[in-house]
Amino acid sequence: MDFLRPATWEEALAAKAEHPTAVPIAGGTDVMVEINFDHRRPEYLMDLNRIGELHEWEADGDSVRLGASVPYSRIMEQLRTELPGLALASHTVASPQIRNRGGVGGNLGTASPAGDAHPALLAAGAEVEVASVRGSRLIPIDDFYTGVKRNALAPDELIRAVRVKKADGPQQYAKVGTRNAMVIAVCAFGLALHPETRTVRTGIGSAAPTPVRARAAEEFLNAALEEGGLWDNGKVVTPSVARQFAELCSAACNPIDDVRGTANYRRHAVGVLARRTLTWTWESYRGVPRTSKGAA
Repeated sequence: MDFLRPATWEEALAAKAEHPTAVPIAGGTDVMVEINFDHRRPEYLMDLNRIGELHEWEADGDSVRLGASVPYSRIMEQLRTELPGLALASHTVASPQIRNRGGVGGNLGTASPAGDAHPALLAAGAEVEVASVRGSRLIPIDDFYTGVKRNALAPDELIRAVRVKKADGPQQYAKVGTRNAMVIAVCAFGLALHPETRTVRTGIGSAAPTPVRARAAEEFLNAALEEGGLWDNGKVVTPSVARQFAELCSAACNPIDDVRGTANYRRHAVGVLARRTLTWTWESYRGVPRTSKGAA
């Protein structure tokens, strides 16, 4: 295996164009596991750690441009207000050591359905900024995941950043695992309220071949909130609405049985997470403080 170490973004794009099979590595928290277990043996590894801009983020008007290699620990510390759903998801990633190394770009590049960042990015309506020597483009997060561990990148493209609008309402993220740390998600759920457009968005992880949204559940909840005037009057979401929303979220899943959990359990757990995150986000929107975190 050959090792490429570009010093600039332009050198990285040129190297990727010359060697389209080169696997980029920054934090290495996904790639090195696959190499160590001999699940992957790329011809070329491309180290992106010398490219400083990938490790930076900036606020640009009503959005945040998050460099592909900004570590989860900095998202937790510095973007809790702007990107609360992603900050909550970052808290659940593995260990402190991995949170100090891993970033959202690696999660997107691997495109595992169990990646912790995906539900939060789907709920927030993010865009993935990718580039090659041919130019750059923005891929809506809804179009990014194309299959199990597959994404919409062309062979000569690299992920440069993720663009996410600053939260205009409450966001939540919840994850079920076989223990409380250092664990791959059995399932995960992200929910974001968008009061400016009077819409909600969801994200489901580890319960389908790709990360997915529960679109029918979103449409149902959007209609229920609008018909009840809840965005304006701030009334409580009724138990029947919350229950139907949860059932529709469960129905959006297409899970498998594996060593972490059964398909039936995943569907059930996603429904529980959907109901709880809806309660938490709506109480926050209404200005009601949460008295306890509860357990997923």
